[in-house]
Amino acid sequence: MTSPVPSSPPASQAPNPFAHARFLLSAAKLTQLPQDHVAEVAFVGRSNAGKSSALNLICQQKQLARVSKTPGRTQLINLFDLPVTAAAATEAAPQASVRARLVDLPGYGFAQVPLEIRRNWGLLVGGFVEQRINLRGLVVVMDIRHPMTDLDLQMLGWCEARGLPTHILLTKADKLGHGAGKNVLLKVQKELRELDPAMTVQTFSAHAQMGAETVRAILTAWLEAPASGDQPV
Repeated sequence: MTSPVPSSPPASQAPNPFAHARFLLSAAKLTQLPQDHVAEVAFVGRSNAGKSSALNLICQQKQLARVSKTPGRTQLINLFDLPVTAAAATEAAPQASVRARLVDLPGYGFAQVPLEIRRNWGLLVGGFVEQRINLRGLVVVMDIRHPMTDLDLQMLGWCEARGLPTHILLTKADKLGHGAGKNVLLKVQKELRELDPAMTVQTFSAHAQMGAETVRAILTAWLEAPASGDQPV
């Protein structure tokens, strides 16, 4: 009698491909970014929408991205390397090659930040989204209680114009009841069908540790997509 085939482990027990993300650098200008062909996916959203908390949960690291109670603190583009294998993050292989990167873009829309700084952030974020050839996809983070603001729609418009794969995280879903959260999700899905049917959306909660596996699968698909032949900007 043949031995039973072991079943695949549940998704929650599968290795997290983002668990070994490590900080690379912070850039105040686009010219300070690495000039190479390493695939990147970026996170962007309004200040205090929960972007840093989402990154930390996705990567299962408590302080990979700095979480601040003061909106508008992230003023730089922060890059995180994703090693080729888990072994690449160990001391035995400190120089192992990098397979991809995560990018934490400055938050937008915080009124108490000086106007000149807000303008600079807009140029920095807009230039990155519109010009960065390494970019394979963008995760737009929105507080589920305040989704699809004018600035969010502007960001989605940039993505649509470039044809950039885009996924929306409706964060802080634990702040709403199940029914209310479902209604917001359906409303955003309807708006996306009119803007760009290829864009996707999900509910997410760093506090309740909900939704990380879904977005990890999306990021993995983007990063494994065939590379563009264009030169990096």
